[in-house]
Amino acid sequence: MSSLAPLRLRALTRILQANRGWQLLLALLVGVVCYLAFTPTPPQLATAWWDKANHSLAFLALTFTACLAFPRPGRGVWLVIVGLLAFGAGIEVVQAFVPGRSCEWADLLADSVGIAAGVLVTLPLRSAVTSRR
Repeated sequence: MSSLAPLRLRALTRILQANRGWQLLLALLVGVVCYLAFTPTPPQLATAWWDKANHSLAFLALTFTACLAFPRPGRGVWLVIVGLLAFGAGIEVVQAFVPGRSCEWADLLADSVGIAAGVLVTLPLRSAVTSRR
């Protein structure tokens, strides 16, 4: 059983180092988030128990994926954070002009919570990936 541990670790490392795959997943997630954010009436299945939870979960997923898609040491995480905050702010501005939607800065706060959670979850994985390169 213990001989499988190094194989699992190598497999996990290869998955985490698949930058192109993470970049494609990030593009897909951005597309889904844009569709859900800019649709006047999003599908009911796309909602969690609370609107702010939707924002936090979406931005946690975006942050996790972006940090693995672009695992640059140093400023890389800050670029992801600033980029996703700008994306969240842009969504709120556009929603002010979408019928049936509203611009709520509390949504941006929920996005920020998701970004922070995503960074906290991803940093240990990201440092493991960059240290193995």
